[in-house]
Amino acid sequence: MSALLFYLVIKPISLLPFWVLYGLSDFLYLIIYKILGYRTSVVKTNLINSFPDKSPEEIKTIQNKFYHHFFDLIIESIKLFSISKKEVLKRFKFTNPEITYPFYERGQNLIVVAGHYGNWEFAATAPADSRVLYQMATLYFPLSNKFLEKKIKQSREKFGFMLIPGKDVKVFFNHKFAKPTMLFFLSDQSPPSSKNAYWTRFLNQDTGVLYGAENYAKKYNYPVFFARIKRIKRGFNEFTFEYIEENPASTSYGEITKKHVQMLEKQIIEQPEFWLWTHRRWKREKPEDVVIT
Repeated sequence: MSALLFYLVIKPISLLPFWVLYGLSDFLYLIIYKILGYRTSVVKTNLINSFPDKSPEEIKTIQNKFYHHFFDLIIESIKLFSISKKEVLKRFKFTNPEITYPFYERGQNLIVVAGHYGNWEFAATAPADSRVLYQMATLYFPLSNKFLEKKIKQSREKFGFMLIPGKDVKVFFNHKFAKPTMLFFLSDQSPPSSKNAYWTRFLNQDTGVLYGAENYAKKYNYPVFFARIKRIKRGFNEFTFEYIEENPASTSYGEITKKHVQMLEKQIIEQPEFWLWTHRRWKREKPEDVVIT
């Protein structure tokens, strides 16, 4: 069944030109959002709690813009199954890869923290740009469906990106690669546990944040960067590295996490429609003994 779905639906759609795909995106917007109301209560609640000073009209405008982006994101992710290197280089550009060169020359691995902002899926195509010297990798959780898991992994790794199963993270950190590696963390998901999270204020709410990026950065003393992914226009994104910390081992608990959370928050406030609002981000409650400073 999965193979039929892939070869009869997903793969043919991925072969369509972008102008046709965006017509499909607009159709999905009308049907799934306007008519069926997919997750509208979650999105509206998240927006109201994040922007208490905005009027109902402003919240509705952001919500409409978000859903346009959301369905674009879906069809762009499908397009990755057949996208060419030439198309990638046209649509996903790095603004400052040279900022990582001094670390590369010293043979240092990096940790890069990103959020579900813009089209983060396109970051998997980043190795197509020869100016990116590092081996790029990220942690992920494999699908239970073996066929789709294989196809998605092939698609995301075709330009040299590396997907590391979460269970193999310790193996990854103890492995010697042929060249320095930068490991991406998407750190804006709701943490699996309230107790093991770092708690801070984010978008006007007490928020538990995954601590893994900072934990590994401090343990191995890997320099840390924030990945600012900016949507320039429909189908076009820019990727900018922003420096966070060169010597994580010397920092205090939560210092790195707080910085990258603030960087993402600033970006969301500037253009809120490009963050993933359908996610139940604030489903964890802050433990009573945790004091946010």
